[in-house]
Amino acid sequence: MKAWLVVNAFLNQTKFNEIHQWLYDAGRNHDVEIEIKSNAQLISACIDGELALNMQAPMVDFVLFWDKDVLLAKTLEDMGYRVFNSSFAIEVCDNKSLTHIHLAKEHIPMPDTIMAPMTYANIGYSDMEFLQSVEKRLGFPMVVKESFGSFGQQVYLCKDLVELERLVKKLEGKSFLFQKFIKEAECRDYRLQVVGDKVVAAMERTAKNGDFRANITNGGSMKQYVPTKEEEQLAVKCCEILKADFAGVDLMKGEDGKVLVCEVNSNAHFKNIFDCTGVNTADYIMEHLLSVLERHHS
Repeated sequence: MKAWLVVNAFLNQTKFNEIHQWLYDAGRNHDVEIEIKSNAQLISACIDGELALNMQAPMVDFVLFWDKDVLLAKTLEDMGYRVFNSSFAIEVCDNKSLTHIHLAKEHIPMPDTIMAPMTYANIGYSDMEFLQSVEKRLGFPMVVKESFGSFGQQVYLCKDLVELERLVKKLEGKSFLFQKFIKEAECRDYRLQVVGDKVVAAMERTAKNGDFRANITNGGSMKQYVPTKEEEQLAVKCCEILKADFAGVDLMKGEDGKVLVCEVNSNAHFKNIFDCTGVNTADYIMEHLLSVLERHHS
């Protein structure tokens, strides 16, 4: 069996390359001939009125798409390649606003969230009166998240209207959302690694130095976590809704221990959860994909 592992050509950093190597090794360990292709090699194109790649490329049995280049993922699918995760899953997970919209349609419990109205970068928000209704609904402190971002780096906490207006002014032209601050969940969340229809590993993350974000990249600590059956079912259901074959689902606990979904990451970086639990997600991903393909061909 032959497959491509699609990666981003411009994220040439150790923490990303290490994950790519684990996925490559998992394929080889399961008798899959893996070839790493970057999104700068497999460029989406329209040539002579047809979808194409900007290079001569043979068909492969499947594509393990470890990037967020949605246009390329869509192109590969429309050309007949079997892509994991699907372009739909990548798109809705990468865009936090879309994630919340799709999960809300299925009544998934989440912090109250309001999407910022779209404006243009060269126009901005000439009237910020809408922030009054946002404040009335969510109160302060208030979490603000850019729709696109990773490792907690585009997540902010505003303590009052002055801070909120200043931040909104900075974010003009970007897609972002406002979210209710869950005090009970401050500094702590839970990452559940889902593959197929099961949770294969989980960890509790705790923030450091009073940071309200619990991301390990921001200096947080981690420990192995045993999720409840309810939490496992919730994480798996989120992946089903978002059509993700594998994902990292972030949960938090609100008032009276109510479990809330924070985010879903379609190509979650699993180095930390490996260090914490000893579980190599890459092996589970490869086993799952081969099982899906086997069922499809039987």
